[in-house]
Amino acid sequence: MSRLSYFAVATALSLTACGYKGTDTKRDDQQPAASSTVAQAGPAPAWSDDPMASHDPSGNAPADPAAADDKPRPLMQAQVVLDRLGFTPGVVDGKDGLSTKNAVKAFQQANNLTQSGELDDATRQALGQWSNIPATRVVTIPADFAAGPFYKTPKEPADQAKMPALSYASLDEKLAERFHTTVAVLKELNPGGVPAGMSTPASASPSASPTPTTTPTPTPSASSSGAAFTPEPGPPSFFHANQQIRVPNVGADRIDSGAVEDASWLTTLKMLGVGTGQPKADKIVVDKSAGTLLAYDAGGKIVAAFTATMGSTHDPLPLGDWKILTVSKNPPFHYNPDLFWDAKATDKKATLPPGPNGPVGVVWIDLSKEHYGIHGTPNPETIGRAESHGCVRLTNWDAARLAQMVSSSTKVSFVA
Repeated sequence: MSRLSYFAVATALSLTACGYKGTDTKRDDQQPAASSTVAQAGPAPAWSDDPMASHDPSGNAPADPAAADDKPRPLMQAQVVLDRLGFTPGVVDGKDGLSTKNAVKAFQQANNLTQSGELDDATRQALGQWSNIPATRVVTIPADFAAGPFYKTPKEPADQAKMPALSYASLDEKLAERFHTTVAVLKELNPGGVPAGMSTPASASPSASPTPTTTPTPTPSASSSGAAFTPEPGPPSFFHANQQIRVPNVGADRIDSGAVEDASWLTTLKMLGVGTGQPKADKIVVDKSAGTLLAYDAGGKIVAAFTATMGSTHDPLPLGDWKILTVSKNPPFHYNPDLFWDAKATDKKATLPPGPNGPVGVVWIDLSKEHYGIHGTPNPETIGRAESHGCVRLTNWDAARLAQMVSSSTKVSFVA
């Protein structure tokens, strides 16, 4: 079993984030989530079974040939390892972008290496102990995961408020978030709907043109506002239930279901491939110039690093020291047009239902600076590239990870 640890080596709508008011049997072949604490003796955890979870070779043993990559993907492999260690590259896509450089630089800082942000020889050597972890793996899409329903997200806040939930628009989008990547990358890894390197899937009836997944037109139902509303089904998906696909081999996805009291949050963690074994953050520092959020433990060591979107010309990041008031998981969003410089004159206040495609995604971490917080996003590919309304925006999977690290005692600093 691979024993990864954090220090093993030493929107269509620009509502993103601000103006929110928070709502009042262990398997030996499954890799455990990383943790900065020593496990204490006690009852065996109730592990949540996830058929798409990562399975790693024991120790330094080579990967099972059946689970190995079809070809070398060195950069994606490094991204996968960094993501598992808590130095997340944002979207795992095999490309050397800003988020990957930030992840590498944080890993270098944590391990007393030259902070170049490049995968130089010393950094590759430090990461080499996990070279037996493949960049990709092949999974079978469970029928319950593919069931949906999948609805298109309306553009207008008033219409969003009528939705039963701001869920994924397609199975493709849901799969991309589960494996911390993009739909485009998943399609590249599965040309013609078949895992790269395989002539036909090992199970199910092979087809060069997979049957798309669609959501049947729903009957009208009561929305969160009480009014009857018929959501518009999302577009057909390229992928479908029981299909074998190749995906980025993201890990740290082991979930102790006994440690999660909220059933909906347990579902969210499983949906995002985020484990429950997260380290505790004594302090987080949001660095405007670097575009990063770094989490430190009580000893001053980095336990997590995320690329983040923060502020804009109209809504600059509020520099200073702040407190965490609450951590809301799967929160609704209270839209107040008075707090948005780009709101339409006809917009009215509205309460938008929870969901991964909501303006703040799956998490809202409320700060002592009124109307400001740290949260998720419906558009993970824009992190580090777009502006926000002053708040700090992360991918949904990174926000879910951070939400388990912080508490009201965690110190928060926004620096220039």
